[in-house]
Formats: sequence, structure tokens, C-alpha cells
Amino acid sequence: MVSNLKEGNVEFERKVPDVYGDAHPKGLLKAIHEDGEHLKQLSSQHIISSDQFDRDVLLQLFRLAAKFEANPQRFRTPLQGKILISAFYEPSTRTRLSFESAWHRLGGDIMSITDRSTTGIAKGESLSDVGEMFNNYGDCVVLRDTNESSVKEMMRSLRIPIINAGNGLDEHPTQALADLYTIFKWKPEMLGEPGSGFSPIRLGIIGVPNKMRTVRSLLKMVAIFPECFEEVTIIHDDSDRIWDKGQLEQLQQAGLKIATTTDMESVLPKIDVVYINAIAWKGDGFESYGTRFVLDRNSPLKKDAIVMHPLARGDELSSDLDETSHNWYFSQARGAVFLRMALLTCMCERIERVMDVWM
Repeated sequence: MVSNLKEGNVEFERKVPDVYGDAHPKGLLKAIHEDGEHLKQLSSQHIISSDQFDRDVLLQLFRLAAKFEANPQRFRTPLQGKILISAFYEPSTRTRLSFESAWHRLGGDIMSITDRSTTGIAKGESLSDVGEMFNNYGDCVVLRDTNESSVKEMMRSLRIPIINAGNGLDEHPTQALADLYTIFKWKPEMLGEPGSGFSPIRLGIIGVPNKMRTVRSLLKMVAIFPECFEEVTIIHDDSDRIWDKGQLEQLQQAGLKIATTTDMESVLPKIDVVYINAIAWKGDGFESYGTRFVLDRNSPLKKDAIVMHPLARGDELSSDLDETSHNWYFSQARGAVFLRMALLTCMCERIERVMDVWM
């Protein structure tokens, strides 16, 4: 039976914003002076961990991402003639599509692999040998794998750059880049000179640092800007162990003040940015943590607090927050495309095509 389309409305509005809050990057563009010299080093680096970034490189990456986001139609050809190998051996929607969207928006072409069983790996081929073949076929590799060591094994034979797009419980550095980009886009005054009158913010992370790669990488990234954060509170489900050996000490030595609690309701009214995650990838599946923590309209959030989530979400983040000013998780996902555009441009030696002033 065919329904009568005249009974329903099939129109849509292109101009309705898909994010809430002031998500325009103009403030970030003003807060950071352009200096492309710091980005040159990325052309000879693999991206494996949040540990490899310094403050100057991050600021310039964020500025370039803001430039792309402010005027996405301006940059359509920087990666023309370049080929990305998109190899995702673990389920992914946002990360894979945002990388591929970023590459296409810059004018490049893509070869995509989403099933390990269709590759030589299924016949016992080593990742090192796969990497050797990739040298002949593309200009950059983005790899997601359930095995923590896969990206390091492949990079041994690579002469083109590789990006870790999530490796087991270990790290997800480009997600952390997108997360911090979102926070600074929300409050660009955080990057002002000392004495400018800005007060450091309180960051609350609902998750388990030693189980969740998004949380692990974000904490490392936040530790590069300790002066911006008054306190980072880890809200967890009373797990026996939430830190790997040396993990907490690394953050404290960088200057971060870390607190932990199992009582989310008591600390939410004090937190400016709430970052929530509930799953950790392990092997061929995932484990859920903190299922008793739920954010919704009844949560005691600060009036001007924002909520972030790496997505995909489950019951821990209610859709009734979508229509509120707390919702910055959609802006977070959207901004990830422009952040990855900035990173890919630098890694593929095309930075001179997007700088306003190039020395």
C-alpha cells in the first residue's frame, strides 16, 4: 500500500542551526595570532598520542580549524591530487565520516576499508607489510583498530603519515583535539593574557580515565593548558581502579588539580563544562560504565554550563537537553570536521595553501 504524501509534510529548512550556543569561531580567530611556522613539524609526524603536542602547535591548529569553520567555502582544493587510506577495523560513524568529510572538503580522494576480513590481514598478512603496501597507494592513513599496538606496528614500515583514530583502550588523540577546540571556541577568552580578568573554569568528566580512550586523551590535552582549569573533577562509578600506573601523576606534574567523586549530583552545580562518556571499547565489543549517571533537564547544571559527549550516546545523555543551551555536543561533532581538516592539511604538506601569511 502506497501512502498519500499529501497528508504529511516532507519539507525541511536548510537554514535551521544544528548547534546551540554561540558556536561561531570568530572569537577564537581573534584570540590566536596566526603563525604557521609551528605547524611545519606536523608534516613529518605520525599522530599517535596526545603526548606529542605542545601548546604552540595546538593553538595554531585550533586557529586553522576556526578559519576553515568560519569560511568553509574558501578552501576546496588544498588536498587536490592527494589520496587518503581510511582503514577502520572497529565500528565507527562520526570519526570515520568526519575524517572522510574533511578530506573530501579539501578536494582529495579516498580509499576506504571497513572490514578486516576483506584484506590480506585475514590471510595472516602482518600490519607492517600492509603499511609497506600503503606507501604505494596513498598519501595518508587513518587507522582505527581494536588492538592497541596496531598503529605502532604499521608505522614501522610507513613512509607516509598515519593517524591513530582510536586504538582499543589506549588513545583517541584527534577526538581530544576536537574536544579542546570546542571548549576554547566556547570561551576563547580562556586564551587571553594573564591578568586579563578571565577566571579558570571547572571541568567535570564523567568516565573512567584508564578505560576510556577519549577521556585518557582529553586529560592529556587539558594538561597542556593547566592555567585554564581551576579543577578537573573525575566522576566515576566507584570502580576499584580508575587510573593506570603513572597516569594521575603525569597530570598533576603538569599542573592540573584533580579531584574524584562518585556523587555527581553534588558537584554538577559547580561545573562549567560537563564531559560525559559511558562506554569503553575492548576487544571486538565494548563495556558500559557509570550507567547510574544520567544527564537530563532535571540535572542540577549551572545555568551557563555546557555539556559535551564524544557520541554515540546512550541513556546517559537524554535527548531532552538537545533543545537547550547546554547542548554543545552537536557543535563538538561538527567542529571535529574542521579540526581534522586543519590537521590533514598540515600532515600532507599543503599548509602554505591555507595560510594568509607564509614565510
